[in-house]
Amino acid sequence: MIVAVNPYVVTNGNGKEAVQFYVDVFNAELISLQTFGEMPEDPDHPLPSEAQDRVLNAQFKVGNTTMMLSDNFPGAPYTIGNQVTIAIQIDSVDSSKQIFEKLSKEGKVTMPLQETFWSPSYGQVTDKYGVEWQVSALPQE
Repeated sequence: MIVAVNPYVVTNGNGKEAVQFYVDVFNAELISLQTFGEMPEDPDHPLPSEAQDRVLNAQFKVGNTTMMLSDNFPGAPYTIGNQVTIAIQIDSVDSSKQIFEKLSKEGKVTMPLQETFWSPSYGQVTDKYGVEWQVSALPQE
């Protein structure tokens, strides 16, 4: 079952500034802000120094909606017009696989579904209409 659908803004290295801007503009409540430097270390993929302070994920409450924001990774392409995606949170891995498969039909998978440190099943896909989705199963407690 789908738990939440969230607007997800991607910025180009100025994520902390953008979060403060949106929190101020919308009188929002900052829920969390995590940088790439706060991720668990991966010796196979060392983090470049220019990524340390970039925003990995920020969440802030605007009215009844939770908005999300992250910086792009240094060196990753950044295209104006593609900086807003839709993040969908799902309560099970099986449901995330079903939804991801349907969104992928005639679309383009950017990141196949995989386990991450924040989700047992996370992936990114652009559907056949050009809408970018982040599909994420919530961790089971």
